[in-house]
Amino acid sequence: MYQVTFIKVCGLRDADTVDLAVGLGVDAIGFVFAESVRKVDPALAVDLLARIPEHIRAIGVFLGNPIDQVLEIAEITGLRTVQIHDLVDAEQVQRLHDAGLTVIRAVVSSNVRDGYNLDLGEDELLIDGADAGSGVPWDWAQQQSRPQGQWILAGGLSPENVRDALDATGAWGVDVSSGVESSRGVKDHALIEKFVSAIRQTDHSK
Repeated sequence: MYQVTFIKVCGLRDADTVDLAVGLGVDAIGFVFAESVRKVDPALAVDLLARIPEHIRAIGVFLGNPIDQVLEIAEITGLRTVQIHDLVDAEQVQRLHDAGLTVIRAVVSSNVRDGYNLDLGEDELLIDGADAGSGVPWDWAQQQSRPQGQWILAGGLSPENVRDALDATGAWGVDVSSGVESSRGVKDHALIEKFVSAIRQTDHSK
C-alpha cells in the first residue's frame, strides 16, 4: 500500500485559485494573515472558506500576530486549524486548543533535532527553510535530524524538486506557496497543476 502525500497549497487570495485547488484534490489550503504580499483580510477569507468542502482543511497562517488576534480571526472566519511560525510556549498552544483549534507549529530547519516530538503540545509540525516564507530551499539531503511522526516539509518547493525533497526527507506532507507563482504573490494555475501531478503520479507508482 502506497502512502498518499499530504499536499497543502498556501497563500491563496482569489476564488478561481481556490476552486482549482479544490478540483485538484489537495488536502489543505492555506490563507496568510501575517504581513505578506499574500495576506488576506478576514472578510475575504470568509468568502474563500465558503468555497472549500469539509474534507479539505482550511488553514490560517500567522507570524507576528498576537494570540488574541489569532483567536479573533479564527472566530470571524470559522477557521479550525492555525499554522503559527512563532509559538513560544505551551500556554499559547493551550489557549488555542481551549478555543477548539488544531495547532500546526512551524519551525525552521536549523531548530530541528533528532526525535523532535511536539514539545509544546502542538498537534502537527511543519519544518520550513532558514527564513520562513522566503521560498528558499534548504538542504534537505544534509538535514541529519529527523522529527518523530508525521510532519510537513516547506521551503522552496516546486514542481521540479518536490519529489526529490520527499525522497530525501521522508516527509509525510508538503506545503508550497512561492514555488507555484508566476510572480511574487501571484499563483500560476499551471504550476499548481504540475506540482500536484508530480506528487500524485509518483504516489501511485510506488
